Amino acid sequence: MFYYIKGPLVHATPSMAVVEASGVAYKMTISENTYRGLPPRRMVDTPPTVTLYTHLSVREDGIELFGFGDERELSSFKMLLSVSGVGPKAAMSILSLLTPEKFALAVCTEDKKAISKASGIGPKTAARIILELRDKLMKETSIDEDLSAAVLDHSSDAPNA
Repeated sequence: MFYYIKGPLVHATPSMAVVEASGVAYKMTISENTYRGLPPRRMVDTPPTVTLYTHLSVREDGIELFGFGDERELSSFKMLLSVSGVGPKAAMSILSLLTPEKFALAVCTEDKKAISKASGIGPKTAARIILELRDKLMKETSIDEDLSAAVLDHSSDAPNA
C-alpha cells in the first residue's frame, strides 16, 4: 500500500519513528539498525527529512506500520515473514541485531548461533529460517558454495567458549 514515507522526522526511539507527510504523522515500528541510520536530531526548529520504506501489517488484532532505512532491510523483513512461525516482532528482533548483509551471511553459512541471539528466536526457529531461506539467499547474494563451506569448516574448528 505505502512504498515509502518521506518527511520530517518528528520523533524517534530505538524501536519507533514518527514521520510527518502532508500533515499526517505516521508512527512506524523500526529496527535498531534503522534507528542508528537516522540523521541526528538537533535542537532546532526544523527536524531532519527522512525516507523510510514501509510494510503494512494487517492482522485481526490490529494494523501496524513498519519502517526501514533501506530496501535491503525491507526485503530481509519480508523474507523472514515468509518463514513459518516467524512474525513481525521476531523479524524486527533479528534485524535489530543483524544488518541485512550479516543476516544473509548467517543464513548462507548456517550460523544458527548468530540468528538465535535475537530476542524471541530459539535454535529451532533459527534452524527453520536457515532451512527455508538459505537457497533463496544463496541465489540473491554473491556468496558462493565454496565460501560458505570455508566459513562452516573454519567455525567448526574454533574452540567452544
